[in-house]
Amino acid sequence: MAHQNPTQLETALCMLINVFEKYAKQEGKKDTLTKKEAKTLLEKELPGMKSLYDGDKLLESLDSDGDNEIDFKEFSVFVICLLCCAHNNFFLNEIK
Repeated sequence: MAHQNPTQLETALCMLINVFEKYAKQEGKKDTLTKKEAKTLLEKELPGMKSLYDGDKLLESLDSDGDNEIDFKEFSVFVICLLCCAHNNFFLNEIK
């Protein structure tokens, strides 16, 4: 039996899936991001981190299997890396 109110983590997971799908469905396959879609996603969803994705180097590194598309697994690895960096920065600021 499903519960009525999703937890914060369940909400966060659904939000990540929804963000990926919002941009993936714009062109090409509906379950992968083209590099153009990925760039748009980064520009719209992470405007404060523009220095991370200025140029194509980040987009190339996200495409770990070299198929010129970014699937959800590749996107997820990127999000987890960002999360780890954010956590480390938060933790370091807390102990100062």
